[in-house]
Amino acid sequence: MEPILSDRTAATRSARPAIFGAALGVTLGALALTSVLASVPAAAQAAPAAAPQYGAVAAGIQPHRAIYKMSLASARNSSKVSDVRGRMMFEWADACDGWTTEQRFQLRFVYSEGDEMAMNTNYTTWESKNGQRYRFNVRKLINGEVDDDVRGEANLAPNDGNGSAQFTKPEPQEMDLPAATMFPTAHTLAILDHALKGEHFFTRTVFDGADAEGPTEVSTVIGQAGAPKDAAKSALLTDAKAWPVRMAFFPTHSDSAQPEYEMSLRLLRNGIAESMEIDYGDFTVNAILDTIEALPKSGC
Repeated sequence: MEPILSDRTAATRSARPAIFGAALGVTLGALALTSVLASVPAAAQAAPAAAPQYGAVAAGIQPHRAIYKMSLASARNSSKVSDVRGRMMFEWADACDGWTTEQRFQLRFVYSEGDEMAMNTNYTTWESKNGQRYRFNVRKLINGEVDDDVRGEANLAPNDGNGSAQFTKPEPQEMDLPAATMFPTAHTLAILDHALKGEHFFTRTVFDGADAEGPTEVSTVIGQAGAPKDAAKSALLTDAKAWPVRMAFFPTHSDSAQPEYEMSLRLLRNGIAESMEIDYGDFTVNAILDTIEALPKSGC
């Protein structure tokens, strides 16, 4: 079982929300979106929201549910991972005063020694449209046994002020969040905002709550816009612009000059990702869009 234990961290990163917070900032219960909203106090849900971040960009977002097929793209000779197969469901919904996201991963890792690991992860979030409040729930099973159960909330001060995150699971703890931290959906909107302005480079600290290790510094490179490549699959993919985006993820608690992992994707103006590639150094995983359907806009 040594390969499974030594590569579990890398495997977990294949199911992490990094850009999508919609975008897949890539990590990660049988929790539905309603359970996330239920965890938000009624007063917080009803309170009038401040002006949404990136209002013009947010107005162009198409709420949607997408299924991606995930598979091993390549592996170095030194990699202990010999195959990866599975599916990811990603849902980005408009909840009027907030965005909700749900990601479900079903992945099977095969190792060169012959061992296998099945990972099932459910990750659900609620994020206020002003980018200041955030709720998160993560439940991960490894070979049918609970490996991670994370729940909490976070808040940021207005105008890029600092903030804090409070975890109730796996154990109660509180951590400070540095000034100018972003939550995942706000980060996705920021990528689109920079892309529309023709700005190709930016770096921000992102907190997604996928684990109790704290925020991550994300360095983003945005390429030149082009036409969508998979427009024949769905009318939702006929958006006029698609950008190649490359992100490198650096945990803030690490001094390493090398990213923990990198992610490439083609991001449409409406917030849909045509495809993704996640590079862990020793191996790379592809996520190819299989099916997609539109979800309603809130009309708020």
